[in-house]
Amino acid sequence: MIYNVLVICGNTKVSEQITGAVPDGIKLRIVSNFPAALSNQENRYDLIFIDIAMMEDNLPGQFAKVSRHFADHNPMVQYVILAPRASVSQAVELVNHGADSYLVYPIDNAEIELVLKQVQESITKNLELAYLRDRFWKPDWLEIIKTGNPTMRQIFENVHSVAATIATILLLGETGTGKGLMARLIHQHSHRSEGPLVTVHCGAIPDTLLESELFGHEKGAFTGATQRKLGKFELAKEGTIFLDEIGTISAAAQVKLLQLLHDGTFSRIGGTEALHTNARIIAATNADLGKMVAANQFRNDLFYRLNIFPIEIPPLKDRIEDLPHLIHQFLAKLNTKYQKKVKGLFPGIQECLQTYNWPGNLRELENVLERAIILEKSDILKPEHFPPTLTGCLKTGTLQVDETDLSLAQSRQKALGTFERNYLTTLLTKYKGNVNLCAQKAGVSTRQLSRLAAKYGLVPKTFRH
Repeated sequence: MIYNVLVICGNTKVSEQITGAVPDGIKLRIVSNFPAALSNQENRYDLIFIDIAMMEDNLPGQFAKVSRHFADHNPMVQYVILAPRASVSQAVELVNHGADSYLVYPIDNAEIELVLKQVQESITKNLELAYLRDRFWKPDWLEIIKTGNPTMRQIFENVHSVAATIATILLLGETGTGKGLMARLIHQHSHRSEGPLVTVHCGAIPDTLLESELFGHEKGAFTGATQRKLGKFELAKEGTIFLDEIGTISAAAQVKLLQLLHDGTFSRIGGTEALHTNARIIAATNADLGKMVAANQFRNDLFYRLNIFPIEIPPLKDRIEDLPHLIHQFLAKLNTKYQKKVKGLFPGIQECLQTYNWPGNLRELENVLERAIILEKSDILKPEHFPPTLTGCLKTGTLQVDETDLSLAQSRQKALGTFERNYLTTLLTKYKGNVNLCAQKAGVSTRQLSRLAAKYGLVPKTFRH
């Protein structure tokens, strides 16, 4: 059921028209700008109408920032874009970036009623899916699977579908994207969750020892084999085996692994007995196995056996909207580990982190936060505990992009935006988020200052520490 509706629109006539179309019993709030919409403490809405004229030049970027704010209060909130006919292409672009629908001026009452009906059906469907997902996902993992990124949502839906099967899974993605965490997620939600999850980092084991590690060996099989050793595939029986960096295994190991994938049988090194395992296989790699096959570095038939159900995990830079939640998760984990009580980041740092490219992905983010939390004595992580490459945007005029990739006009606009954000951050910090005082010092109206702060994702109340 739709209970709370927000209209962000400067056109009084349109706002009144939507008011008249909304059924009785629904709480309706109308604001004429984004700062007013973001300033209210009660921000849990089921449906938000947004006039496209309220947005600045970077429509997808500003929409993502606004939607993150409201999604923190209700992840299933729906968005309808209001746009003139000349801006239909931009409205469609916003739908591609997460909005649910759009209406074109002049708006007909019947269209508003139709959109309300569609949104209601969508909310009902999402609630049903959420109920089923929550019954499927174990409580300890609910925070892990929370995401605002469409690609990650689809990945978790795919995990939901494949976890209970015995299908071989191939996890793809850059180093540090969380392939090991994904393997644990799959195992914990499979029918084998009571069995062992055995992890083998193939790239960390010398070729001469890898076969023994995977398949075991008999006493006397080679120099130093003083007793029988069970391989990881035997230990993973009735459970799951996770083969990390599968692209590094030797040609001989590839042959034996292909046989195992074909019929589940293998033998220990130096042994003749045919052994069987029913271990579920999850493999992972940051290499392009397709290119390795073309270069005769990886067996084509093995690649197809492993590639039954591929899951490609995006790098952190492509799911940057999840950064606030990931920071929250890591801080909770690190607070427990180091017995700290860090509540958050110094104002402006999160915005800087969102402009960074994160080549090390989640692992780099966790390491950066871990170092900062070790050094921090207060309850807020301050800039001096982060590498300068991450907090450089707090310094006036510093750009986080290579200017040679931009035109002069684009570089100038980027520099201006960086300066404005840094100036506002410094001002709000100095005067502890007092908007009236900051506006007076800046020589602008409080409305202008609030609008600029909202543009750069700066919330004055967070500066009151």
